[in-house]
Order: sequence, then structure tokens, then C-alpha cells
Amino acid sequence: MIKQNVIIAEGLSKIFGNFVAVDHISFEVAKGEIFGFLGANGAGKTTAMRMLCGLSTPSSGKATVAGFDLFKDTEQIKKSIGYMSQKFSLYEDLTIRENIQFYGGIYGLSKKQIQDKTAYLVDHLHLQNYQNSLVKSLPLGWKQKLAFSVAIVHDPAIVFLDEPTGGVDPVTRREFWELIYDASERGITVFVTTHYMDEAEYCNRVSIMVDGRIEALDTPNNLKKTYNSLSMDEVFLKLARKAARGE
Repeated sequence: MIKQNVIIAEGLSKIFGNFVAVDHISFEVAKGEIFGFLGANGAGKTTAMRMLCGLSTPSSGKATVAGFDLFKDTEQIKKSIGYMSQKFSLYEDLTIRENIQFYGGIYGLSKKQIQDKTAYLVDHLHLQNYQNSLVKSLPLGWKQKLAFSVAIVHDPAIVFLDEPTGGVDPVTRREFWELIYDASERGITVFVTTHYMDEAEYCNRVSIMVDGRIEALDTPNNLKKTYNSLSMDEVFLKLARKAARGE
């Protein structure tokens, strides 16, 4: 079966003055794939993600995201993706239901769709007894799972997750990844950055950036074989040691 690529980048670069933040990166990501985008601080991964989200204009190269041109169709790209940052982007002074309804409206869902999605998410996340609680009263892990669910409330082609599991315990991180698997099985492509190398093992493929370039890209098992390593942590350390720059 031929895989449909929802992200295609060719020679994508971003330059700030004399500093090359992203240096001619090329890669493809398939529909429904869980794609790990790794790199040490200063490697360029956040800059690359911002370009792919249509938030920063590339200096050169070309790319399509969800079938839209990165230079010409940034507004269509923004409508076709979801995004979750480490800060979760929820409104602390709104209730769980109000957050879901607010983002449903932002993403252009109809009133009926918003009602259905709200009922589904409250049930799916087991938040029936807390749906009218303010988000700021929730434990961090619940906020995290709610923020992810809100980011894909409109069933986007791709969801970008920028270090989404920082600061939570291993059990909650594993529960969060179950949500990621579920989204992937529904055909949503998951593009995720993380500093947890055990999470890299959960990805279908992983790219590792060093000094603005993609130094390695393959499945976790193949990367471990290539770099004669027992874990993705070892692979990452071997590559990160090559870095000449940091934040």
C-alpha cells in the first residue's frame, strides 16, 4: 500500500542574520505516522516546527503540509493542523467544558459538532464529575490530556506537539501516549518533540537534529543498530556530542 505523505520538506532553511538556525533539512512524514523530532537545545527543532506550522517563513527551500504550500497557503495550513505546547495553551479561568467549546468554535466546528465533541471528550477522559471545574484546579496530568484532546478536537490532518509531557510522572506520560496512539490509529499524523528518550522508542520513526541539520532519521530499532546502542538515549548522546553550538 502506498503511503500518503502529509509533510514533505525539501532543503528547508531558516537564517537569522549570520546564524543558520535550520540548514537545508529534507524529510517526509506519512499520514498517521508518529514522527519524533529530536535535538538538543539550540539544534533548530523548534524553529523548524514553527516553519511547518506556518508561524515562521522559511529563508529557502520548499515544503507542503497537509497538501498546502508552506509559502503560499499558511492560513490553510493553520486550519489543517493542531498544536500543543509544553505550556498546554488552556484557559485556566474557564471550565473544562468551556475550554472545549471555545476551541471548537475557534476551529470552526458547528454548534452540533461542538456539543457532540464536548460530550465525547468529557466521557472519554473520564471527567464527568469535573466538567464544570476551572482548569486551574486540575492536576497537571489532566490538564495535559485535556490540552491534547482540545488540540485535535477538529480532527486535523497533523498535530504538532512541542515537548508536551514535561514535568509529569511516568504513569501519566504513558497515559498521554495512549491518546497519541489512538489519534494515530484514526489517521492523525503526530509530529512530536521530546527530551524523554524512552518516548522516542514509541515513535514510528525518529529524526535527530544537530546544529540545524538532520543528522539521523530512521526507526528507533534501526537507529540503535546503526549506532551500536542499546537505547535511544545512547543514540542521542552519541549524536548530540557532535554539536558545536548550544542555546
